[in-house]
Amino acid sequence: MMLRFLLLATLGFATVSVCSHPPNLTIEQRAIASDLFAIDHQFDSATDFAEGTALVQLGREFRYIDRLGRVSITPKQEFEAYSPFSEGLAVVKLGDQYGFLNRQGEVAIPPKFERVTRFREGFAVVQMGRLYGFIKPTGEVAIAPQYQLTSGFSNGLAAVKRGEKYGYIDASGRTAISPRFDDAWQFSHGLAAAKIGQKWGYINQTGQFVVQPQFDGAFNFSDSMGRVRLGNQWGFVDTSGKIAIAPQYQFASDFSNGLALVEQNDRWGYIQKSGKFAIAPQYQFAGSFSDGLAPVKIKEKWGYIDTTGKIAIAPQFDEAGDFKEGLARVQLNEKWGYIRKP
Repeated sequence: MMLRFLLLATLGFATVSVCSHPPNLTIEQRAIASDLFAIDHQFDSATDFAEGTALVQLGREFRYIDRLGRVSITPKQEFEAYSPFSEGLAVVKLGDQYGFLNRQGEVAIPPKFERVTRFREGFAVVQMGRLYGFIKPTGEVAIAPQYQLTSGFSNGLAAVKRGEKYGYIDASGRTAISPRFDDAWQFSHGLAAAKIGQKWGYINQTGQFVVQPQFDGAFNFSDSMGRVRLGNQWGFVDTSGKIAIAPQYQFASDFSNGLALVEQNDRWGYIQKSGKFAIAPQYQFAGSFSDGLAPVKIKEKWGYIDTTGKIAIAPQFDEAGDFKEGLARVQLNEKWGYIRKP
């Protein structure tokens, strides 16, 4: 099934779990955590920054803060759950219904939908009854609920399920690619993973297969590379449709910052787009790179490495997230705050 929803029904914030063989740290590397904080650790939970704001929890209250740590958006009424902003609107939940909040803290679209996605390319997916459709930022229904499932819009097209098959529609609701796939993903870099029978390949925006169905799994493109799985082995294809890195890893993450996290012989390292290791497999677990840094855990504490594998921020946090908009959320003594990129 292809329910691609990104709901924040409860505020449980995932962090990247990573562990490595600890290198020797010098006294200079053992920096005091407070020296790095751009926003002091004081929150009970926190999200990554998006569109200049982050969602934080303090006690039972949820607020949006700016990159200086100031409360920038205060909801005019309290909701049961919130999401970060996307295209100027944030998902909120009241009872069993979902709606949207604007940047003035006002209800932009009243909670009346059974499920929703964040806005992307000017549309949000909404569920009414058992069917899915699309609304505009005004709350107006753009495409009436009529689909069993949908991926949401990406690259101007949305995968939709009618009956037992998937096809694609354009922003007007017209069929762009007729339903004939057994499953389908969003477009990225002009290609989308699509399934025929039990095998996945990649189609272009005319619906023609650029990579013939041959994989047991295929995923969206990231950094011009798409992850594929053959049996239990993972590899990558490029945007020309060629297999760039043959399936050979126990697992692989998306490429970001020119590197992909892969597992080999039960250890994690980072490969380049050539398939060569930039950082040899040495970690028990590891996180992907974001803004040039990746979180790592050493001796039960979290820090960050750069793209050469050198420690950029000494391990000293209880949890650590990705760098977004120049800041990363970290946890220290059960409280969350934000550090700046060195």
